[in-house]
Amino acid sequence: MKSNYDELYSFDVTFKNRYGNIIGVDEAGRGPLAGPVVSAAIFIENPEPLLYVNDSKSLNPSVREEVFDIIKEVSKIGIGIATPDEIDILNIFKATQLSMNRAVRNLFEKGVEGFVIVDGKNLKLFFKNENIVKGDAKSLSIAAASIVAKVIRDRIMKGFSKKYPEYFFEKNKGYPTKEHIESLNNHGPTPFHRFSYKPVLLNLKEEILSDWFESGIIDFERYILTLKKMRKLIESGGGEK
Repeated sequence: MKSNYDELYSFDVTFKNRYGNIIGVDEAGRGPLAGPVVSAAIFIENPEPLLYVNDSKSLNPSVREEVFDIIKEVSKIGIGIATPDEIDILNIFKATQLSMNRAVRNLFEKGVEGFVIVDGKNLKLFFKNENIVKGDAKSLSIAAASIVAKVIRDRIMKGFSKKYPEYFFEKNKGYPTKEHIESLNNHGPTPFHRFSYKPVLLNLKEEILSDWFESGIIDFERYILTLKKMRKLIESGGGEK
């Protein structure tokens, strides 16, 4: 497995020389139709064992799990999660910011503070930070955060695959694969899906949404927002009447 460790580490050193302690932040799960968005905040205490850290997208699952275990041994980690409910109510961008803020706060609660470097652009966090476009391919700390966020989210999706086996979350992790779309078409969505995403909204029925609300599975705000989107979709000719 190839690694650009030297480049990743050198990038972090530049920020360390400027700010002292640095914390890398990244997320996993902005694109899926189901499940949460998960963010990780990482303070690396000993970078030497992280020779094979790369952006999580460049690692196969088994290697990613191995690297995850190494990261845990040499780092302090904070995790933040935004639920499908929060994604539908806030939108995915704001929910991502929420999960990132939660991750950094979780790390700070463990006694770690520092300057935050975060993968992305136009992200507004509550902590002193700098957005780094494609940061997971530039920074060792952000690359480590991308791996941790991805592994944690994958484990969450595997757990929910036991509750909803017909959606194959253990394989697709909630992403819009052909198999997942077929499952949505055949079975409709679950409360674990993101109602604000069009492929999910198209398969959602008003009576089922009402049942979920009346039984307390979804809250009032999510119910009303989704109902408005469903009716707007019908008015535009894009939904089922």
